[in-house]
Amino acid sequence: MLSRLFGRPHAQADTAAALYGAIVAQARRPGFYAHLGVPDTVSGRFEMVLLHTVLVLRRLQEGGPAEAAIGQTVFDLFCTDMDRSLRELGIGDIGVPKRMRQVGEAFYGRAQVYNDCIARADEAALAEALRRNVLKDAKGEPAQPLARYALAAAAALGAMAAPASAGVPLPFPDPALFAAPVAAPP
Repeated sequence: MLSRLFGRPHAQADTAAALYGAIVAQARRPGFYAHLGVPDTVSGRFEMVLLHTVLVLRRLQEGGPAEAAIGQTVFDLFCTDMDRSLRELGIGDIGVPKRMRQVGEAFYGRAQVYNDCIARADEAALAEALRRNVLKDAKGEPAQPLARYALAAAAALGAMAAPASAGVPLPFPDPALFAAPVAAPP
């Protein structure tokens, strides 16, 4: 009985933690910042964590009640991580709730737009949404490569048999593979 209270964490929590760890690891991949124009800033990194969280939650929602429950735990971990990050950035106790409300609004707004674009396989609309939200600090950066990456990641996650298992790696593609080809000098 005490081991249930103080001992081993539940499998669902372990799986959610593994999934969120994979989300953050993918969001930190240098290819986004070096090849896809994502600004290497706090905002750019936030947007990459948010995008990957949306992609994984989208897949988990399609998997049934057990995976949806894991998805809720992943979302809770995202919120906890954002709260901790705000505090590390020096936001005080008074300001954190306001900033977390902004994080929530950003998450739900982007999730709705990104999921709609992915469901319709609308690369142009997804590119525009990503340009507006992610690349806002990088003027003139094309967003089509990032949109192609997001669509490929959504497809790879959708093809997974069971992402709700702590030992199953997420099949995120390498972001560098989606870099726009460099034009040859004349």
